[in-house]
Amino acid sequence: MKKIRILFASLIGSVIEWYDFYLYGTATGLVFSSLFFPSADPAISIILAFATFGAGYAARPIGSLLFGHMGDRIGRKASLMLTLIGMGGSSFLMGLLPTYQQIGIMAPVLLVVLRLVQGFALGGEWGGAVLLATESAPKGIRGLFGSIPQLGVPIGLVLGTFSFSIISALTTDAQFLAWGWRIPFLFSIVLILIAVWIRSGIEETPEFQHKKENGQLAKMPVVNLFKYNSKDVLRIIGLKLGDGLFNVFIMSFIITYATTYLSYSKDIALMGVSIGCITMLVSIPLVGYFSDFIGRKIIYVGSLIGMFVLAIPYFLIIPESEILFYIMQAVVLGILWGAIFSTQGTFFSELFPANVRYTGLSFSYQIAAAVAGFGPMLWTVVADRFGPNPFVFGGLMMAGLFISLLLSFFAPDTRKVTLYEEIEENKEIEETKLNQKEGVLTNN
Repeated sequence: MKKIRILFASLIGSVIEWYDFYLYGTATGLVFSSLFFPSADPAISIILAFATFGAGYAARPIGSLLFGHMGDRIGRKASLMLTLIGMGGSSFLMGLLPTYQQIGIMAPVLLVVLRLVQGFALGGEWGGAVLLATESAPKGIRGLFGSIPQLGVPIGLVLGTFSFSIISALTTDAQFLAWGWRIPFLFSIVLILIAVWIRSGIEETPEFQHKKENGQLAKMPVVNLFKYNSKDVLRIIGLKLGDGLFNVFIMSFIITYATTYLSYSKDIALMGVSIGCITMLVSIPLVGYFSDFIGRKIIYVGSLIGMFVLAIPYFLIIPESEILFYIMQAVVLGILWGAIFSTQGTFFSELFPANVRYTGLSFSYQIAAAVAGFGPMLWTVVADRFGPNPFVFGGLMMAGLFISLLLSFFAPDTRKVTLYEEIEENKEIEETKLNQKEGVLTNN
């Protein structure tokens, strides 16, 4: 039961993270562009709205340093409780914001402020959730445990999709723009209360506790990180960059792309994302389980190759029919990206020692995410100039994927060489010595 609660605690925060991510990404194209950034040119409205989407990503690295420092100095649990409040609280308040028509320029200003707070908190959530699971995992199934918080992506996105779909179905277009879009944001408060209750009942991770008891915590984790692990920080940024750009497109910008440039209905676009997410519910834990036997690196390289090969075909095929659109979402988002994301948390975290692991994992991941977060603004400009050109969009994706693919070939196989294993072995040695000492005292 203890391990199950820990897994739920790591998962629930990730669910909220991606629920909020999807709500904001979807609302940006459908609602925020017209209600908060009105313009005579719709393309300008969309560009401005997606700029705020990217601003949230830009705040993530700053949040990752603060919450990473807290997580490496005070504990994983304390940091994760604060990220919950920041994430869900900002989303809830977005649902209460007045529009540009009601209060003028203050409407987009307040939206940007809340988006920055949300991004700031998100910067510390993902890394902490992953460590909560992996640092509590029994030996031999760390990949499986590390994949569980990643399930927050499909669950959060399905919840976000369902909430938008059901509200859209029950309201007219005018009602949806007037008040319907607010309901999914306000629902965040329910998820926060559940998450706080679950996380309040867990203990600190064994890895962190071991370091704390032995006086091995870093006084300034970020200094230690760049002094001894700067190479791994740069490695993770590159490994994440390519799939991050493609991921933001197929999970968020695809709604705007499909409705604005491919003439699909909003319901079809939402269904495509839902199908990809449902596929991930199966692929993520399966891949996580097998990564403990065949290694994270093999899966990572193979999946990047698959995404690279399908980058241009994806954009050629999705305009052809609804069915082909759904199939490509299932393959590219559900299977290939699902496999990458399943292994990412465990793979990246195994590169760092426990005393800087929260900071290192969070900061490097969020730097790459910050770059990818401005992808929708770039794609809006590209689409406005070239239209939905498969070779332009596919070429952009291939360029990012090539960087990640190249670096993945030189990354270590962390299933064989990992700092987790060294710590666990030290624990076993210390426990053996302690038992032997107690046995000698007893005999005497």
